[in-house]
Amino acid sequence: MYSVPFDHRRIDLEDYDDVYVVGDVHGCLDALERLLSTLNLGENDLAIFVGDLVRKGPESVAVLERVRRSPKLCSVRGNNEQKLLEGDASLSNFGRAEYEYVESLPLAISWDGGLVVHGGVDPNRELTAHSSRDVLTMRSPNGDGYDGPFWFDAYEGPPRVFFGHTVLEEPLEREWVIGLDTGCVYGGYLTAYDVRRDRFITVSTTEHTSRSDDKFVPVEGR
Repeated sequence: MYSVPFDHRRIDLEDYDDVYVVGDVHGCLDALERLLSTLNLGENDLAIFVGDLVRKGPESVAVLERVRRSPKLCSVRGNNEQKLLEGDASLSNFGRAEYEYVESLPLAISWDGGLVVHGGVDPNRELTAHSSRDVLTMRSPNGDGYDGPFWFDAYEGPPRVFFGHTVLEEPLEREWVIGLDTGCVYGGYLTAYDVRRDRFITVSTTEHTSRSDDKFVPVEGR
């Protein structure tokens, strides 16, 4: 068992039949609907999002509403949700119900052996030494953003950490890390990880926002 010092939700995997963890959606409702159709969630299944449901894509509020209204869907808070709460960003039609939902999102969801956060963790610190800001924005604890080095290249667990935030060319699967932001809003694809079967499920997307190639982190050989 491990503890975290920030807002956190604990679940028991045995309470669900299938559990999926889903990467950054960024307002891409069409891709989300196609992924959910592919997953075909049963009454006792759960999909957990790594945050950044909103911003950059065309239908952020609709994505929030889609997740908020389903008992089969839940999410941790991402840095883009945090920007809405702090007034550093805004969305049209973002009303009181949406604000309260975003405010209610935990910074982490965990189960025995697994931890879902948006950004990541510092491999050189215990979980108890992390702040809320750390897990929202972690990318390169000893570097400068996409210049690296990346936290997930040195992290050795436990727990196994499921994360988004850093845009990857391909989903990342290692013993202790699962990276799920595959650039949905940038013309990549939306990715889910099937926790029971240890496999990825992806759907392609159309590009909504341009992004330079050097802001996609290669996975092969890492």
